Amino acid sequence: MDGNGRWAKNRLMPRFVGHERGLNAVKKTVKGAMELGVDALTLFAFSTENWKRPQEEVNKLMSLFMLALQREVKKLHENNVRLRIVGDTSAFSYEIQQKIRSAEELTQENTGLALNIAANYGGRHDIVNAVKTWAKSNPELAIDDLNEDAISQNVALEDLPLPDLLIRTGGEQRISNFLLWQMAYAEFYFTDELWPDFDKASLQKAIESFQNRERRFGKTSEQVQNRC
Repeated sequence: MDGNGRWAKNRLMPRFVGHERGLNAVKKTVKGAMELGVDALTLFAFSTENWKRPQEEVNKLMSLFMLALQREVKKLHENNVRLRIVGDTSAFSYEIQQKIRSAEELTQENTGLALNIAANYGGRHDIVNAVKTWAKSNPELAIDDLNEDAISQNVALEDLPLPDLLIRTGGEQRISNFLLWQMAYAEFYFTDELWPDFDKASLQKAIESFQNRERRFGKTSEQVQNRC
């Protein structure tokens, strides 16, 4: 979700206003995802690198995160959405950690959209942590026993199907340490649209682009077509 700051700057507003409008875009996109039949949606809200931003901006982002947890979780629950926070939540304040636990417990049995918020998340850290978790859980095994399946079972979102589509707004064309392991075969969609302007129509346009692509997973076009 990129472009909040630029959206505000283009309107001669403080950057934080862009983040506030970005939260509105989250609401519209989540609603749109449910209406379009999306099974799982993961939003990259705050990366491990974002702590490097000016302290005032970080503080306001944490306040906005807290506000969203206070105001939106009940609505998500009422709409059968399962909410999960992905990342190292230990870096957040005690109050935010408590709200995260409460939100996840409240919605954990819901069977609708799986909404994942990546907060204090980094793809490299995710992979390293997966290897460490495997090693600690299997002290009797040698390093040569480590394989792709073992890592896949220990990275974030291991219980969900692998992502089909990555959408990045704001004109940037890079993955920026997001779900590096999980995105190995995902399709990428880049748009110049700034995140505060993103909505259901924007999401539908990205999905339509995805639907027109041929996914071969290492095979030839002829193999894929014959299978269909």
